[in-house]
Amino acid sequence: MLKILKIVFKKLDNLTYQIPIKMLTNPKKLFMKKMTCYLLVLLFSGAAALSSKAQSVTIAGKVQNSVSKEMSSAVSVIVSGSDVGTYTDDKGNFSITVKSLPVTLIFTSVGYLTQQVTVNDPNKNLVVNFEPSNLLGQEIVVSASRVPQKILESPVTIERVSAAAIRYAPSASFYDIVATLKGVDVTTSSLTFKTPTTRGFNASGNTRFNQLVDGMDNQAPGLNFSVGAIIGLSELDVDNIELLSGASSALYGPGGMNGTLLMTSKNPFKYQGLSFLVKTGVMNFNNDIEPSPYYNWNMRWGKKVSEKIAFKVNAELIQAKDWLAQDFRNYKRTGTLGQIVPGDRRTDPNYDGINTYGDETTVDIRAFFANIAGSLPGAANFIAANNLLSAPQNVSRTGYSERELVNPNTTNFKLAGSFHYKLTQKTEATIAGYWGTGNTIYTGSDRYSLKDFKMGQYKVELNNPKYMFRAYTTQENSGNSYNVTATTRLFNESWKKSVTTNAAGNPTPLPTDWYVQYAFKYINDLMNGSSSFDAHQASRALADVGRPEAGTPALTSSYDAIRKKPISQNGGLLLDRSDLYSAEGNYNFSEYTSKIADLIVGVNYRKYVLNSQGTLFADSSGPIGISEYGAYAQASRAINDKLNITASGRYDKNQNFEGRFTPRVTALYKVAKGSNIRLSYQTAYRFPSNQQQFINLQVGATRLIGSDPTFKDYIGYGTNPLYTAISVLAGAPATFEPPAVKPESVTSYELGYKGLLAGDRLLIDLVGYYGQYQNFLSRLNTMQTTTGIQSDITNPAKRRNISVVVNATGKVITYGFGASADYRLPRNFTIGGNVSSDVLDNVPEGFTAFFNAPKYRANANFGNTGFGKAERLGFNIAYKWQEAFLFQGDFASGDIPSIQTLDAQFSIRLPQNKSILKFGANNLLNQYYYNGIGNSRIGGLYYVSFGFNVY
Repeated sequence: MLKILKIVFKKLDNLTYQIPIKMLTNPKKLFMKKMTCYLLVLLFSGAAALSSKAQSVTIAGKVQNSVSKEMSSAVSVIVSGSDVGTYTDDKGNFSITVKSLPVTLIFTSVGYLTQQVTVNDPNKNLVVNFEPSNLLGQEIVVSASRVPQKILESPVTIERVSAAAIRYAPSASFYDIVATLKGVDVTTSSLTFKTPTTRGFNASGNTRFNQLVDGMDNQAPGLNFSVGAIIGLSELDVDNIELLSGASSALYGPGGMNGTLLMTSKNPFKYQGLSFLVKTGVMNFNNDIEPSPYYNWNMRWGKKVSEKIAFKVNAELIQAKDWLAQDFRNYKRTGTLGQIVPGDRRTDPNYDGINTYGDETTVDIRAFFANIAGSLPGAANFIAANNLLSAPQNVSRTGYSERELVNPNTTNFKLAGSFHYKLTQKTEATIAGYWGTGNTIYTGSDRYSLKDFKMGQYKVELNNPKYMFRAYTTQENSGNSYNVTATTRLFNESWKKSVTTNAAGNPTPLPTDWYVQYAFKYINDLMNGSSSFDAHQASRALADVGRPEAGTPALTSSYDAIRKKPISQNGGLLLDRSDLYSAEGNYNFSEYTSKIADLIVGVNYRKYVLNSQGTLFADSSGPIGISEYGAYAQASRAINDKLNITASGRYDKNQNFEGRFTPRVTALYKVAKGSNIRLSYQTAYRFPSNQQQFINLQVGATRLIGSDPTFKDYIGYGTNPLYTAISVLAGAPATFEPPAVKPESVTSYELGYKGLLAGDRLLIDLVGYYGQYQNFLSRLNTMQTTTGIQSDITNPAKRRNISVVVNATGKVITYGFGASADYRLPRNFTIGGNVSSDVLDNVPEGFTAFFNAPKYRANANFGNTGFGKAERLGFNIAYKWQEAFLFQGDFASGDIPSIQTLDAQFSIRLPQNKSILKFGANNLLNQYYYNGIGNSRIGGLYYVSFGFNVY
């Protein structure tokens, strides 16, 4: 039958060449000829299918845990020696069709021993007792080399978090688990906005660290960094998380300077059924805010319609009253050279609280003393006699706290779905969409409220063990997001002008101006015998008469009107509608090149379309397009049974910069069974981010500009030169012309060891690294006169601050180490811990590196996944510590105190419906902390959760 079918197909393929010329003039005959052939094919195909069906055998059965007798879902069932396979459903059942008996079925799943069962009788109801395994280091990872391999045999440092680990983690959010991995730092802007990194260089938005969700870059195109958990996977849909520490550009492209985080969702062919997870809790236990509820609803439905078709949908909703930023330390702003200084609102007239907004406006009130002297009898003599003009007397406007301005109600809604079709047993096509919206707060160059922020990612993908093709787009919509800092300053001005100016921008003070009232009252009170302290208090009280109070309609209505007006129109609203389009693919040529080496080749293309309508970028005249493309190749070869060498290289080109080549070479040496030494030479790079290229944003008293050459004319530093801020403040002004900016690169050397000891119950992982950064991208604070007269650069009233993008000269050096140990004790007890260190060295004076990592940090955990009757009880306790360090940011810089937190959970498994009841707490002892200057203070979160059909 098959031979006949092949002959018919061959005839059909050759039909065009066998058609007589005269038949081409008779379309009807041609059509009938073709239809006859097609019908013959269908007839023979049907017969072949029936024949095949008649000869096939269906095996059905179920898989259960050999200890607890619970049904085991998502177990891989493969016919030995073939590509035929399936998975058990959410009830542990499976069905598989084979050509004949006997066959051997291979059963595999994470956390169980691989088991083989030979089937001779198709009518026998097969029950497989799956034996749990406590073996370590057997998890399969893909990200380390883009091919499946045991984590124990990875040639670079990698961490993995499984779905099972997420279920039993003492964390309200799976995202928090990443913070407990070796060498990881997390900057927490708010409840749902958290930014991880490895090996330093962290901030609320990290452009040196990649985050990929199902292969898609999770960055917001306009921001160039991931927006935390606003969009991405919901907890029920996470299959695993892999973390590559350090340089990873050779495989994953620009941005992987300090690591890549890859999150993979659950495939509906493997994970089936309806699942839901409900969490409710309470947070905000402090003296400033009333305790408030926390809600998290999560649903997933996966369905395998047939052996070829499957789909899934999942949704998540988070509602809570967010933590607020409450750092009221006094900050002296000079671009990124600012520093924390003593004083508060009462003791310092120029007080600028880190998390008070509106008080960034500051004026030297001496500018008004001449007018006062002319209208207040005796003032001129008093001012001269007391030498009041000899030193600056800067005074700031009165600000508002975050609690008074920002609605803390956080909502995060995520919706995702995918349709999967198996073209063959090994080839799967996928159409997927991920969409999210929410409210959150983060700290960038200012404090921002992301309100009604929306982002969607949509992809098509084709996967086969030999090849992959993926195309996706990311669509960003900033909604009603606004700059809290800028909006508050503008609100103060709308209520009462600081200083009135004329059409030419020159001051023309009026008696109704805030600073005029303040200065007049101040001199008057001094003349009447008041102390300077009392005079300042009385002056502020007078100038603030009628100032709208928090929560009043006068404040709310006026403030809302400003925050809803675009920044380009003197408001606070962001209008970012930037997009990203990407296509990539790779092919594994190993079957053709295996005699020499296993070879993988890949290519990619992406295009950014920046569209902020002048509110973030210099795009007032229209969207800005940026294209990038790249290609990579990787070859690996086993030299012998102990040594494996892998070499890879990648070339990338951005339209605005020269192309970059990044090589990587790794070696894995097997010391003994279960013990491996790894050595790697890795390189990575990043082009200046979209913001570093095209940002045009006023931040307090400083304007941030991009590196694009068009800014030279926009700022006018060709004729009105820039001066370094350091030289001006030192009294020796030195001009500075920004040179052309180059991509940043890092070369990293790594030596590590991973091994199983103590009867394969103890897993040890050790690593040390050394990295050198070239053309380190940072910002330099400069100053420019507002008058065009160079001698005015020494006059604070006649100059402005401009922050420019520059490359550091020389090499910036980083080095550090990490060590972890995980031990499997008897009776399902586990204990583990890790310690790590990161150090930055050789940073040129005047450059802000934003390293933002403690020198030392440590994590420890102790738990049990099953004890008591039928092993249904479990618990986990996790402790985290990091030492104090200096945090540097565009918004503010200062010391972060040391942090200690304790998380815990107690769980009860309900096997009849595969459910888990969990009682947990993040920051159990409610020790408030912050890990980034200007960010929210994080307190305890206490919750109870119920998960249905979750294991």
